[in-house]
Amino acid sequence: MRRMLVALFVLSVSAFAQKSDNPHAFDYDAKPPLDAQDVGVDFRGPVGIYDFSYASPKGGRVPAYLVLPPGKGPFAAIIWGHWCWPNSDFRNRKEFLDEAVALAPAGVASLLIDFPIARPGYIPDNDPLSAKQIVNLVQMVVDVRRGADLLLGRPFVDPKRVAYVGHSCGATAGGIVSGVDKRFRAFVLMAGGLSDEIELKSPEFQEFRQKTGPEKVDAFVARYSWADAAKYVSHAAPAALFLQYATQEKFLTPERSKATAALASEPKQFKLYDAPHALNAEARRDRITFLTEQLNLKPLPPEAIAAIPPLPQPAEPQH
Repeated sequence: MRRMLVALFVLSVSAFAQKSDNPHAFDYDAKPPLDAQDVGVDFRGPVGIYDFSYASPKGGRVPAYLVLPPGKGPFAAIIWGHWCWPNSDFRNRKEFLDEAVALAPAGVASLLIDFPIARPGYIPDNDPLSAKQIVNLVQMVVDVRRGADLLLGRPFVDPKRVAYVGHSCGATAGGIVSGVDKRFRAFVLMAGGLSDEIELKSPEFQEFRQKTGPEKVDAFVARYSWADAAKYVSHAAPAALFLQYATQEKFLTPERSKATAALASEPKQFKLYDAPHALNAEARRDRITFLTEQLNLKPLPPEAIAAIPPLPQPAEPQH
């Protein structure tokens, strides 16, 4: 549990101003080639799943799946950002693969990427105050934005119908993307930490602060104050937001979730689900309905949505 709490804190470290004091932290050079390299392709019926990678402006390569419907488009497009649950087999681009395949017949091209923690050769740093946590967050945001470059450079993508779906750490990154990149029409942010003001006031964080050393923690918080997702998700407009949270959370309680959602810009929707951090089938139905409305998709048959496998909720790691 302790590591999960620390991950929430350091993925959106602190400050309470409404605008970032480092507005260029998530900029990148879009001029170099994407250098997309194909690995192979698989098919589920007429839906193609292309395994490839592209160059990250922050170094290394971004493993990805591109899920394409049959036809020439123009298709709506969704970029999917996975969760960071430590012992999940879906802590990678596989988390939303079944959902992306199910949405393809509705006219959706999907890009599913691996965040840095899921890439070959990644070496974790268990120091809760390591700058590596912030480096990873910046790269997550930049790699999503570079993924938008990739999609919007394809003739089969409708540039007016692009959305992002992110879960947990993927939601934190998506909250930042919503404020810095106006090419997205809609965002679904699932069970993610989006506000330092709320998180840093929690008893759990105060206990962590005392055990780790108040001066040390406060210095880290001040150094990376620009990384607070609330400074960005509060400026997501005109993009529409759908914030999905769970009731069976030890840290992101319903009260904290409601307070977090209140900070996001309009237009927005907010809903709590009687579920753990993985959320449930109701949340999946609701976000597909939201995406169908926002991206003007062909409605999926209810049985196609019901057939999407649930995301397993692993037990919390023991430390």
